[in-house]
Amino acid sequence: PAVAALVGLYTNYAGVQLLFYPLEYRGTAWYRPPRSPLGFLGWQGVVPTKTEPMASRLVDIVTTRLLSLGEAFGRLDPVRTGTLLCPAVDEAVRERCGPGWAAVLRPFLPYVLGRLVRALQDEVEDVLDLRSVVMSAFVTNKGVLVELFQRVGRVELNFLVESGLGFGAVLGLGQMALWARRPYPWTLPVAGAVVGYVTNWIAIRLLFEPADPIELGPLTLQGLFESRQVEVSEEFGLFLRERVLSSPRLLEALAEGGDGGELHSFLRRQLPWPIPGHVLSAAVDAIRAVAAHPELHPDLHCYMTEALDIEATLSHRLKLLTPTEFEDLLHPVFQEDEVTLIAVGGVLGAVAGGVQTRLGWGGPPALARTRAAATLVVAALSTVLFFVGREREMLADEIEEDLDEEEDA
Repeated sequence: PAVAALVGLYTNYAGVQLLFYPLEYRGTAWYRPPRSPLGFLGWQGVVPTKTEPMASRLVDIVTTRLLSLGEAFGRLDPVRTGTLLCPAVDEAVRERCGPGWAAVLRPFLPYVLGRLVRALQDEVEDVLDLRSVVMSAFVTNKGVLVELFQRVGRVELNFLVESGLGFGAVLGLGQMALWARRPYPWTLPVAGAVVGYVTNWIAIRLLFEPADPIELGPLTLQGLFESRQVEVSEEFGLFLRERVLSSPRLLEALAEGGDGGELHSFLRRQLPWPIPGHVLSAAVDAIRAVAAHPELHPDLHCYMTEALDIEATLSHRLKLLTPTEFEDLLHPVFQEDEVTLIAVGGVLGAVAGGVQTRLGWGGPPALARTRAAATLVVAALSTVLFFVGREREMLADEIEEDLDEEEDA
């Protein structure tokens, strides 16, 4: 049972790591099916491999059920937003069009920019593509999607790993009984494969099933992920506000395309033709500069973050989803290659069983007891070292998050 518990722990840990890493394919390029994490003597994390389809499902949830750009931008005060944009636009006009144009336009900028913000609120869905903004964040940097799933599914992933210890120990009792009755060379490898396979399968089932709560007397049965809907919703809203739909990213997307982009076309529609194109181009450059250097425009970004209220909006609406709808946030990570992940547990369990057989617990009683004691000591030390390493890793992550929050503040 001690070895089976260790096998369950480490096979589940390996399975979780294979979900997310490596971000890029590592191995030979001789043969690899399209969109498959597994190649000939090679592997890429399931999430990085399936970034586009997974991100697409996530984007569908965000754009159809959780957030509307028209609603978010409608919360901006046009006058205040225009006033905060004035310094950047004035500087861009002076640099691109010369001090003459800057002097002529400067008295009118607050009024003009305020009117443009008000008009943008009505047309933002045409000028800014929310789906494209979210998709680009995940597809351009696969690590962003990996980090999202790791953060919102932190408790579930830890449970998946640590449950292998308990389930493995219980199943190990059966493995021990089978070995006592049938001490053949194949017994422990086969039993180890079953332990690795079943522990992964049970853990994944418990994460998401049942989706809707079932009352059994004083007990309520529900999948671990669905039971944390409130906590996960808040974590999800915070992550998207910080990494995907931040003020700099939205402004960067708004200015995308330069003179041929949607923002330039919008400005041309709103402003009379006597205003030359290079002035409009300067305005687009100003938005791009504000997005690229948020540290130079803290008041604007702080105001936009507060007014758009994206974190609270996403969090609130996620909490209103049914458990089945909410499950779609994380379950796709496991659904995409669930069979592969469970099979990995079986293969690693078989290898561990083979090692046990190779150690050979038979022979003279004294030698058998020595080998058994050594195996128990190794299993116990490995388990302790595993959890100590996990605690240190979690502590390092918490310190890093605290430092990031202090920098943001």
